[in-house]
Amino acid sequence: MSARPNAAVATASAESADPCCAAPLPVLGRDVTVPLVTGGEVTYAALDYAASAPALQRVWDDVAAYAPYYGSVHRGAGYLSQLSTDLFENSRATVAEFLDCRPDDQVVFTRSTTDSLNLLAQVLPAGCEVFVFETEHHASLLPWRDAGVTYLDAPRTPAQAVETLERALADRDPHGPALVCVTGASNVTGELWPVRELAAAAHAHGARIVLDAAQLAPHHPVSVRELDVDWVAFSGHKLYAPFGSGVLAGRADWLQDSEPYLAGGGASRKVARRADGGVDVEWHTTSARHEAGSPNVIGVYSIASACKALTEAGFDSLVARERHLIAKVREGLAEVPEVRVLSLFGDDAPRVGVISFVVEGWNSSHFAAALSAEYGIGVRDGLFCAHPLVRTLLGSDPQDPGECGAPEAAPGERSLNAIRVSFGAGTPDEHVERFVGAVKELVRDGAQWKYRTEDGRCVPDRG
Repeated sequence: MSARPNAAVATASAESADPCCAAPLPVLGRDVTVPLVTGGEVTYAALDYAASAPALQRVWDDVAAYAPYYGSVHRGAGYLSQLSTDLFENSRATVAEFLDCRPDDQVVFTRSTTDSLNLLAQVLPAGCEVFVFETEHHASLLPWRDAGVTYLDAPRTPAQAVETLERALADRDPHGPALVCVTGASNVTGELWPVRELAAAAHAHGARIVLDAAQLAPHHPVSVRELDVDWVAFSGHKLYAPFGSGVLAGRADWLQDSEPYLAGGGASRKVARRADGGVDVEWHTTSARHEAGSPNVIGVYSIASACKALTEAGFDSLVARERHLIAKVREGLAEVPEVRVLSLFGDDAPRVGVISFVVEGWNSSHFAAALSAEYGIGVRDGLFCAHPLVRTLLGSDPQDPGECGAPEAAPGERSLNAIRVSFGAGTPDEHVERFVGAVKELVRDGAQWKYRTEDGRCVPDRG
């Protein structure tokens, strides 16, 4: 197949950051090149930070420096075990400082945000009611299987979100325990939620609140005390520390009063046989109660390293740079009439670097595949593990099935999927400039290659 010159790749500029903005933070993989289906190679533009952000170079260097000294945590008298234990517990203190936790809060290390919220779901007191908006990521929407759950409709303004929650809480038994779960920043629209106001509403009605900060913590400072949330959960892999750890931090009482999340070594203080042949167990009352098994010390240390790196870089500078990139993308997309950006709260709502959109005449899976194969740009397509929200935002708008189907579309169901571009502290200007140029070129000229569906994914047809 003949190929025309790829203008969006060929004319990619050097870093052209606004003088008021700092340079991007160094990340691992920033110089990786990928092949183009049309020929040649190009530096990969990683624009899927909302799924997993690349490791900060600082994090990778810290982990590599520690790796030769790795030892078992809490379980050894040897020098490396003692060093690793100190590193693990110092990392806990670093995370507590990063989140501005209260003195009595506990920091529990988990596998991810999903794991953190499932842990919290397991420690809910009997009869607890859970209130969650349909706009949440599945990690926040689904863990509450053993509780009574009220799913709240998607609000169209921050004020409506607070009003909706207040009405729902007012209708409950004010004497029973209740929990509100809310995101800090949408993984679909990037819009910031009124967390402090929602926390005030929850507490006014005798409820507690947990903040899903998976998309917020990598972009903005998170203060447990200022936001007045009871718990916060986030993942290392979205915080430039993709080594398999997450965090649940907050009030200790529900955590201490429940059975351990996992039963085993590390969670137990004392185990003894009874005269009747059974076993008596005394569980820890500290964070260790919910950290059974050998902990992922490298994952935990990588989170602490990322917390330090972001703090030292300064969130004022990071936020300013991200707003610069957001403006570039939104202004570029606004110049393409066929593009519709998805939003709950409107164009003027504050947001992080997460933007989802659809393109008239294109199936989103096809469009994302062309961005990757022909321009070396990695974005995400689908429903983003937030199916109710994306379906609400897309409404009844038809999607042209194009050459490929949406991977999440059920048989016989019309395609309902979108494209998501996301970026952060490690994104250079050239990546978003190439992305905007590629969108314009694809809409104007179409794809250079033919595509087909293979194992549920849209891929270049090389036959």
